[in-house]
Amino acid sequence: MAVEEKRAWTMLLVTVAAYAAYLAAVLDRPEGLSLTQAPYVSALLWSVGGAIVASILLHIVVSTFSPEEENVRDQRDREIHRFAEHVGQSFVVIGSIVGLILAMTEQDRFWIANAIYLAFVLSAILGSAAKIAAYRVGFQPW
Repeated sequence: MAVEEKRAWTMLLVTVAAYAAYLAAVLDRPEGLSLTQAPYVSALLWSVGGAIVASILLHIVVSTFSPEEENVRDQRDREIHRFAEHVGQSFVVIGSIVGLILAMTEQDRFWIANAIYLAFVLSAILGSAAKIAAYRVGFQPW
């Protein structure tokens, strides 16, 4: 398995774990407190920061313990990376548009922040899944 595929797996797992931890923290609010009043900012920041640190550490571990020949990126790896980034970025655009619409309709900041955060999470998941599928099933460059 190429290092890039291992990195896609670690990114996928870290993203899912971080978002699950965030949801658990936000949904575990004091009784009687509505969802929009739940303290979400610190949970969101810790979730994003923890995911970044965990992803960096796992990438270092994967690169360190992989054979030297797997660490070399070739043209196919670069094309798969670019393809997966293009696929994943679509959710960033969708999340930005949803965030703008929520802001223009004067919705609570909770919903705006969560819509944008969900878009980033879906972007990472979809991009990683596209990369894994390209390595596993095959990749047809355009």
